[in-house]
This record gives sequence, structure tokens and C-alpha cells, in this order.
Amino acid sequence: MELRIEPLAAEQRKPKCTDAAQLGFGRHFSDHMLVADWSGDQGWHDARIVPYGPFQMDPSAMVLHYGQEVFEGLKAYRQEHGGIALFRPDMNLARLNRSAERLSLPTVPADLFLDGIMELVRLEQEWVPAAEGTSLYIRPTLIATEAALGVRPAQQCRFFTILSPVGAYYASGFTPVRILVAEQLSRAVPGGTGEAKTGGNYAASLLAGNMAHDRGCDQVLWLDAVQHRFVEEVGAMNIFFVIDNCLVTPALSGSFLAGITRDSIIKLAPSLGLAVAERPIAIDEVLEGIRTGRVQEAFGSGTAAVVSPVGAFNYRDELFTINNAAVGTVTQRLYDTLTGIQYGRLPDTNGWMHRL
Repeated sequence: MELRIEPLAAEQRKPKCTDAAQLGFGRHFSDHMLVADWSGDQGWHDARIVPYGPFQMDPSAMVLHYGQEVFEGLKAYRQEHGGIALFRPDMNLARLNRSAERLSLPTVPADLFLDGIMELVRLEQEWVPAAEGTSLYIRPTLIATEAALGVRPAQQCRFFTILSPVGAYYASGFTPVRILVAEQLSRAVPGGTGEAKTGGNYAASLLAGNMAHDRGCDQVLWLDAVQHRFVEEVGAMNIFFVIDNCLVTPALSGSFLAGITRDSIIKLAPSLGLAVAERPIAIDEVLEGIRTGRVQEAFGSGTAAVVSPVGAFNYRDELFTINNAAVGTVTQRLYDTLTGIQYGRLPDTNGWMHRL
């Protein structure tokens, strides 16, 4: 697909935030964005990189009324020995298209997604921060833009990608977080849209997130929606436990996201001498395991935070503390290994990094 580029003149570009402490997450955006349109009669067309700015959208645009929208999140990293590389963008493309199919949106061609994003990052490479722990967050999004009311798949859509230099996802950095176990609210059910990366899933999590913060917690642990018994995921992350020296994570059920960081950790673990099990995990097993010491560590995984150690679970207002609320050795080792590959400090034996 031909890609048109309309770069801003140097004097029109925004000043870049270079202070890692001020970056935060998702607060600053680069000068340009990737955009392409789709219609039922034309297919994908008019791929372009243009100055970052607002879209003009009809008030009846179907995304505003029926939530036909999916998105992705990936990162570009400045390499220790020079250059910039993206982490597993092919996996993001595959997941975006699975989400699109579930929401009855058109799938995005590989050349538009992969080549377009690489070209956008190449144009905006000065926005990739260099400080330890920072990166350039990439947000590809697909929305229904047809101006019409009626519950049916839209016949006009837009794909766009914006870039944001980011620091640590949590202001506290790599320190154990406290998790509230959600018993009454449900995020998604098997057969629903839980495994799609769509905005409605995140909107459904906000009330529980507020409840967690009111109880002094950072995130929510979702249980299955049928029995409210089996662990599924933590907020916007997958969840892992170290149980009897084995790395354990819930088996994919269709009701929560198949995380790319999750997949990466599962693939890395054997090379680090770690046994891995994907299986159902009851909350009772977790709590009893914390009491007896069988549950030695817990952490979340996701693009934004990479690995986030868990220090305690709040269940029915009782606090269950893991490993004295300290970062565990397995958690630290996985974080160091994965970020080492992402920043080019360790060899990329799996071919995950796509260099500009």
C-alpha cells in the first residue's frame, strides 16, 4: 500500500519532554500520526502519515454509539548499543486482527500495520527517550466512522496510530503493588469480548478500579464471571504466581486477553530453568498457598508495566501478604531478562526485536 508522508517543518514541531521523571504514561504525544481509511466498496485506501491533531467526526459516527473499536499497545526501545527496535509488532498485528474480527471490523493489512508503524517511528525517532526504563509507546487503533444509526457492522472505518514517550507505568516504579480481589463485579464471560482488546472491556473495569483505590489498592484481580472462583487477570495485565517453585498462570479461556508479554514470559521461562504451568487457579488455592508459603511470588505482566510485582492481595478486607511484600527473585529475574532483550542488553535469541 502506498504511504503518503506529510512531515511538519522543523519549526512547527513540538518541544520534546526529555525529563524521565516528567514523562509519566500517555501524557505527551509526538508530532505525527499514521492514518488510513476503509470502506466496504473501496477497501483500505489513503494511507498517510500526517501531523498529529484532532479528527473531524460526525456525531452519528457508529463508534460513538455502538462501541465498534479495537486497539493495541506496543513499544519501541532505544537500544543500548545504538538504534531503535520494536518488540514483537507481528504479534500485535495478529491480535489486533483477532479483535477486529470479533467486533466485525475490517482486518488491517500487514504492510499498513507493520511498514506504516515502522515508518512512523522512523520519522519520530527523536521522540524515543533514552533514560533507563523509558520507551516510546505505540497505540494503533481501529474505529467505525460511518455516520449512521443502526446496530450493524460499519461500512466506513479508520485505522490510526499515535506515539507517546513514556516512563514507568506506576509512579512508584518497580515496587510490589497491592491488589483487590473483585468478588461481585465481573469483567467478561467466555464467548463475550473479553479476549478482544476493545475499549468496552476497559470501561467495564473502571468501577472496580475505583473500589480498589478506595481500599488502598493499585489494581483489581478479576475472577471468572460464572463461579467467581477462578483467577483470570489483574486489571490491564495477565497474572502469574510462583507456586512450589513452578511458574503458574491461568490457562487462556476466551474471557481475558492473550497477552504478548505473557506469551514472552512463558517462552523465556524454560531457558531460565523455570517450569511453567497454564491451568485453572482457584482463588482459594492462592490464599491458602500464601498462608502456607506454597505461593512464593506473584506478578502481573503487560506491555505498559512489562512485569509488575505483587506484594499483597486484599480479599474480603483481609490482607494476604506475599514474600514480605518484597520483589521475588523469579519476578526480578524475568523482568531483568525481558527488559534486557528489549533494550539490547541481552541477546535476542528469539528474533523478537524489529530494528528500524
